[in-house]
Amino acid sequence: MNQKLVLTILGSGGGVAKSVLAILDKAFQDTNDPIHSYISQIDLHLVDKKQKDKSYYEQFIPHVGFTLHQMDLGNLNRFRQHLKDTHTTMVIDVSWADTVEMLQCCDELGVQYINTALENTMVDEKEELEGFTLLERYRIFEENRIRFRGTKAIIGSGMNPGVVQWMALKMMQQVPDELPIGCYIVEHDDTFYADLSKVKKKTVYTTWSPECFLDEAILNYPMFMKQHMAMFLYNDVYELEFKVALGDKQFNGCLMPHEEVVTLGKAFDMEFGFIYRVNDYTTNVILDNLSNANDLWNWNHQVLDPLDGELNGSDLVGVLLVYKDKERYMYNVMSNKEIFAEYKTNATYFQVACGIYGALSTLLLDDIPDGIYYVDELLLQTDSGYGQYLTYYMKHFVTGENDKSDGLLLDRLRK
Repeated sequence: MNQKLVLTILGSGGGVAKSVLAILDKAFQDTNDPIHSYISQIDLHLVDKKQKDKSYYEQFIPHVGFTLHQMDLGNLNRFRQHLKDTHTTMVIDVSWADTVEMLQCCDELGVQYINTALENTMVDEKEELEGFTLLERYRIFEENRIRFRGTKAIIGSGMNPGVVQWMALKMMQQVPDELPIGCYIVEHDDTFYADLSKVKKKTVYTTWSPECFLDEAILNYPMFMKQHMAMFLYNDVYELEFKVALGDKQFNGCLMPHEEVVTLGKAFDMEFGFIYRVNDYTTNVILDNLSNANDLWNWNHQVLDPLDGELNGSDLVGVLLVYKDKERYMYNVMSNKEIFAEYKTNATYFQVACGIYGALSTLLLDDIPDGIYYVDELLLQTDSGYGQYLTYYMKHFVTGENDKSDGLLLDRLRK
């Protein structure tokens, strides 16, 4: 008999959470879903600092009951009490709360934990860390993770980080005798409003948290990993563009710091980087304001939500493995119109939710040892069925090979 799943979702009012709820609703209805037996009797708790009303959530999860809670997760005693009072067995954290603090509370009470990114508000508030905030969040997490021995946790299990590590390892394992010299996480997200009259001046538009996007795009230096070490280019992220070719799909993107680049770069001795291109409107806004980029923090910030207006375009996320004389690639691309028709969310958030679903299924179904795992560690150190689970909702992948190589990062730099 399955242990009853008592699930608390932190940051329930955000974009990732509504995509997770939409998947849980499907899992509740689909008897073939790998975790249907758990979701069919789930006790679901939704936590947010500024809680939305019940009717908002019923758009995404009409078939499953839930309880709403409003609390500031900075109040750790209150959070601990919530975990005890509700008998929570699993936390999905898609909030901006401090990762180490949330995990510490879960570890004390034996509650399993999943998140999509490393969060630390103290790092965000220290001006002297500007340029290196991601690496500092990683350093603090690494210093603390060895303390946590009372639970199982999967850290950074969205799309990227998350699904992309599964893609990279899957591609490497297909040709185990031939190690790449480089591996790039690549993303081309051309999502934008179908009706351009919806565009307002002095507004930054992104498909996920604009504040987190700007942290990568204007606050940090371009970063990559080489010989297990983080390397930085002393440039603005948007000063430099790097070429990506995935068969007939080609684009130029910017080099941005990302969790999966660090964790994969620690695990393998090759060059890793994340090359990212967003919609042309936002790209041009940043390029036009490079000399005064900090002003963008004071602009309006808007998530491209299909409930606000029809969205064109899609989000392509994948991996490009580079060899001396060829390249191999794997990617997923999701159309905003198709995802909205079925899940009422945008493609980017749905991709992230697929990674969360993979982690949730792993913790419910697989017998993995207690421990704190990044997705690459989970795949390398355990017999997790992570890939099998996430592909229940993320079904379509394109794989292929380029018969020549554009080389390592500096060879790809657009002159």
